[in-house]
Amino acid sequence: MAKTYNWGIIGLGKIAHKFAQDLDTLPNARLQAVASRSEERAREFALQYGAPHAFGSYEEITACPGLDVVYIATPHPGHRDNTVMCLNAGIPVLCEKPFAMNSRQVREMVAAARASDTFLMEAIWTRFNPSTAKALELIGHGMIGDVLSVKADFGFRPLFDPDSRLFNHALGGGSLLDIGIYPVFLALLLLGKPAGIQAMAHIGATGVDEEVGMLFQYQNGQMAHLHASLRAFTKTEAFIYGERGAIHLHTRWHEPTSLSLILEDRRPQDYRFEYTTNGYSYEAEEVMHCLEHGLKESPLLPLSFSQDLMEVLDRVREIIGLQYPEDETG
Repeated sequence: MAKTYNWGIIGLGKIAHKFAQDLDTLPNARLQAVASRSEERAREFALQYGAPHAFGSYEEITACPGLDVVYIATPHPGHRDNTVMCLNAGIPVLCEKPFAMNSRQVREMVAAARASDTFLMEAIWTRFNPSTAKALELIGHGMIGDVLSVKADFGFRPLFDPDSRLFNHALGGGSLLDIGIYPVFLALLLLGKPAGIQAMAHIGATGVDEEVGMLFQYQNGQMAHLHASLRAFTKTEAFIYGERGAIHLHTRWHEPTSLSLILEDRRPQDYRFEYTTNGYSYEAEEVMHCLEHGLKESPLLPLSFSQDLMEVLDRVREIIGLQYPEDETG
């Protein structure tokens, strides 16, 4: 009989609701415990999703009986501390992106995972969605030849609230860490770490980047053109250009329902994907697959990838002059 994995969730915001909804669709997953800084909020969340344990502090969840893995969905600045806390208790962790506030914190998280011999993975859900798998399959079969360049954007215009996580400097606000991470992720997935980075940004009234443009250059001539914005709605699509054709990931490309293979002198070939969940079920399945096989990290999204990703984000922030308190205090 297949094992049922008991999940915990730390941080009970909007994304935690979507994740809990997706867990409920998986036959081998069960929401065991939730933790918030508000005991009332934790109880309401637990009641809504049938979790038997609710805690009014993050620390209490580490003592919850029968907990197999924790999903961390707190604001960006809490990711390192919450992750290390669980790892030190021997609890496997799936931590929301961005993994941490800077690469130094990521190294600390990875070191804690190694020291405790405990599973750790960054929750970049796009890596595990069916559209990404199909794009990699088409590239792997040589359908577009060698990849020459990547073009990806992600933009929307939220209501300006200086205290919200998107605009609050103390909460790690800004377009780069929240949505710019997706185009950067795609470039790293397909082309690896760039040899050169150019970037420009608009820094808003709260001191965070409200828009950022990036150009990555590679030793063999490959390029990535990337854009993220909290000032405008963009098409939020991606193109992967190869020697013999291209792959168009349709809007919203980080969770698209379709993509097109575009070859010269042929009609585009469309591939469609039916989602029966919010899309977070795929990363949860990957975590449980890894735990079932005794793995300490995912071969599809290894910790070295998350380290590289954060190092690139650090470099972009250095170029655009964006620092956070964690850069000074750790």
